Amino acid sequence: MEEVDEVELVVERIAALDLGKAGLEACVRVPSPNRPGRRMQELRGYGTTTAQLLEMVAWLRHWGVQRVVMESTSTYWKGVYYLLEAEGFECWLVNAHEVKNVPGRAKTDRADAIWLAKVAERGMCRPSLVHPVEIRRLRDLTRYRRALVQDRTREQQRIEKLLEDAQIKISSVLSELHGVTGRARIPRRRQSRNRSAHECNARTPLAVPGAGGFRRCGQVPCGDSVNQRHSSPPSDYPGCC
Repeated sequence: MEEVDEVELVVERIAALDLGKAGLEACVRVPSPNRPGRRMQELRGYGTTTAQLLEMVAWLRHWGVQRVVMESTSTYWKGVYYLLEAEGFECWLVNAHEVKNVPGRAKTDRADAIWLAKVAERGMCRPSLVHPVEIRRLRDLTRYRRALVQDRTREQQRIEKLLEDAQIKISSVLSELHGVTGRARIPRRRQSRNRSAHECNARTPLAVPGAGGFRRCGQVPCGDSVNQRHSSPPSDYPGCC
């Protein structure tokens, strides 16, 4: 028989949170003041509103918690993490796959919080990367801009499809349908209904001096490119009705 060393605690005062959409379970584990080598733990449930989270902050400070650990559950962790970070706590966000519960154990929110606290206090997990506040704000801004650009692209493709369905071939004439020239040609279609066929079929350059649209050929029949075959223009696009 040989002697073995017990696993030393990395963090003496630890808190672990099992997060949900409307509530969370918090487990605090601290050293026992009366029995050296023993641990005390307390479990409490809180809501995820700001007022209740601030109550939890006061409770964590009462026990002198050094580190707060939570799993990256959906996006529920963000509000809790950011508030605790702003209150001065050292927060760890851990991957749920790396702190899986032992098979056969009861799978409840309270049991998960206790298990996460035990794993974290022994240093058996590692934190995921959470960027500083300035980087997070910049990422949110750039992601929102990218979403707006994608939405704009989808609408432009939708407009081009509606025009093609109506046999309006402006995209075959212009290299940029949504440039200055293209946007000027589409609303003008309504005004050109009363023009004679000879005028509509006149070979007129589509380029506008100083405009952002470029022709694909020098002289093109503008009337042919906007010769609509439907009984009425696409109602989805205001410029064609």
